[in-house]
Amino acid sequence: MLAPVTASIRQHRGLVCTVMAMWLLWLAMLTPAIAQQDIPHHDIEQQKINYLIASVEGLKDVSFIRNGSSYNAEQAASHMRLKLRMAGSRVKTADDFIVYCATESSVTGIKYTIRFPDGHTIESATFLRDKLASFKASD
Repeated sequence: MLAPVTASIRQHRGLVCTVMAMWLLWLAMLTPAIAQQDIPHHDIEQQKINYLIASVEGLKDVSFIRNGSSYNAEQAASHMRLKLRMAGSRVKTADDFIVYCATESSVTGIKYTIRFPDGHTIESATFLRDKLASFKASD
């Protein structure tokens, strides 16, 4: 009487092992495809962030006003890079970069502005969002 039960258990165990093996094989094949989808997205966002910083750094004869003090384009770009490093994993997209690294002082909350040679000023977030839109348009 025990022999048929034991055989049934062995047969069931074999079926479970086969299903598990097929599931693990499917998962192993799917994992690289999912990972590859994330990498290009991250690369594109990093390109956008680099583009935004380069857009700031390339401006001529402008003043970046941060906490009431004036800085040149290179200093502003350097400060944005520093804030990007400090933000770490919070910054996943170019929009995150604008919000966390290029909009306002994290200490005082005062908005960053850019003053152009003709005297007009613009908030840095507005400037960067316009630049980001032009990057997307050229995609």
